[in-house]
Amino acid sequence: MIEKSILCNFTTYEQSIANNNWDTALYEDKHTFVWQYGEDLLKLLNPKSGESILDLGCGTGQLTDKIAQAGAEAWGIDSAPAMIEKARENYPHIRFDVADATNFQVEQPFDAVFSNAVLHWVKEADSAIASIRQSLKPGGRFVAEFGGKGNVQAIVTALYSALESIGIPQTQVENPWYYPSIGEYTTLLEQQGFDAIYAILFPRPTPLAEGEAGIANWIKMFAGSFFAGLSPEQQIKIIPVIEEYLKPTLYQQGTWTADYRRIRIVAVKL
Repeated sequence: MIEKSILCNFTTYEQSIANNNWDTALYEDKHTFVWQYGEDLLKLLNPKSGESILDLGCGTGQLTDKIAQAGAEAWGIDSAPAMIEKARENYPHIRFDVADATNFQVEQPFDAVFSNAVLHWVKEADSAIASIRQSLKPGGRFVAEFGGKGNVQAIVTALYSALESIGIPQTQVENPWYYPSIGEYTTLLEQQGFDAIYAILFPRPTPLAEGEAGIANWIKMFAGSFFAGLSPEQQIKIIPVIEEYLKPTLYQQGTWTADYRRIRIVAVKL
């Protein structure tokens, strides 16, 4: 078992739920692609028996478990208490803790930090990179995939257009995401003592489950902050408007496809 401990600036459970109100049942039922696509990222990580590996933003724990299956000592952290609760339920033999990507600390460094589909939620990228660096041994590797420049651009444009149609300007809408370019992110890594040895930005159109309801479920899961301040009735009415904007480009033969663009990074701590 891993003997390291994480020292975090925790918010209260209630504050965390308010800021990370994840529906874990919807996440596991309709959005399994999040971790299933991440399985390919494990090839870049190449976990080895005896290594200690931190899964940053572990969600409900599926990839953490696969890291452990490779023989590594895996530990998952996530800022959403509901995700950690479900991960502990799914994989009671693995340690999971609530922690924030921008301020976590560890007592003993890890051989690697792994992160899938998380860092586009972390606008304070410098703080996250600093936390990742201090958690690694010298020569330790950081392997991550997350949304890159242009990710879900069609969806974002449709969200803004639909809200503007009911009198809500773009300036009043909170976009929760950070989608950097390769140059931007690798520069941040290098400024904090990493050697970025692999970086790629690539399109990854992602089919969504549930046919007609696919984009509505995606918006409910990931884009709720766009609708802050709207009544439940307004939210119900605006979803069909968004769908109409997107159907010509993202809906074909009964399936919605999200216009994902992903960054993959491998960096080594100098």
